[in-house]
Amino acid sequence: MSSIEEILELERLEKDIFRGIVADTMLTRTFGGQVAGQALVSAVRTVDEQYRVHSLHGYFLRPGNPTIPTVFLVDRIRDGRSFCTRRVTGVQDGQAIFTMSASFHVGDIGIEHEDEMPPVPNPEDLPDTSEMMSEELSWEFREWADWDLRFVPEDKVTRRRGVPAQQQVWFRYRRTLPEDPVFHVCTLAYMSDMTLLGSAKVPHPDEDIQQASLDHALWFMRPFRADEWLLYDQSSPSAGFGRALTQGRIFDRSGNLVAAVVQEGLTRLLRD
Repeated sequence: MSSIEEILELERLEKDIFRGIVADTMLTRTFGGQVAGQALVSAVRTVDEQYRVHSLHGYFLRPGNPTIPTVFLVDRIRDGRSFCTRRVTGVQDGQAIFTMSASFHVGDIGIEHEDEMPPVPNPEDLPDTSEMMSEELSWEFREWADWDLRFVPEDKVTRRRGVPAQQQVWFRYRRTLPEDPVFHVCTLAYMSDMTLLGSAKVPHPDEDIQQASLDHALWFMRPFRADEWLLYDQSSPSAGFGRALTQGRIFDRSGNLVAAVVQEGLTRLLRD
């Protein structure tokens, strides 16, 4: 499979036009996290270094074709003294498959507080899928073998009262990544689409559903490294009408809340 470095290394075709690679994949549609990560890289390359991305909001408009590259068109919506905004459209065969707005901030001094990380087992105490036989692994673990994904067992998840669907996953990239903090942010944009929609299925383990990301929002709060352990604390507050709302808080190993995610996804029942 293609490495995250290869996936996020875009070709610049024009000043504000970029092209991603065709990544090795087992998927029949382009992975949403790949499109979001590449779109963010495109936006980052059009802003001055003093600005750091603090949020993105994206919509998945059409299924992507994983056998052809995606071209990203960047619109420079605003350049201000403290904030700047970019809009990115991902295009295949002349049609938009993804659109995203990203906001950048120079950083200020302000009030500070953060959620406390929930109690969970240490990642080292959970099974490493790389030690399993390949035939024992689901396709997700084979597709993202470069990622160390360790799910917290359901009986070890600290349940919050009134929350119907919860899931917790430790994750990190298995190899050392470049030092550039922006690269880690774009890597997290890629990873944040992974496993989140699965939290909606926790109360419905026997239901066969069609899943797809519909929209995705991500906020970056504090520095982190994607090649060090991060806890993805996920929940799904609502599901109905073939859609599910999911949300996630991402903590580093020290308990700092580094990012937050909200996503709506397709959860259509499949019937014979």
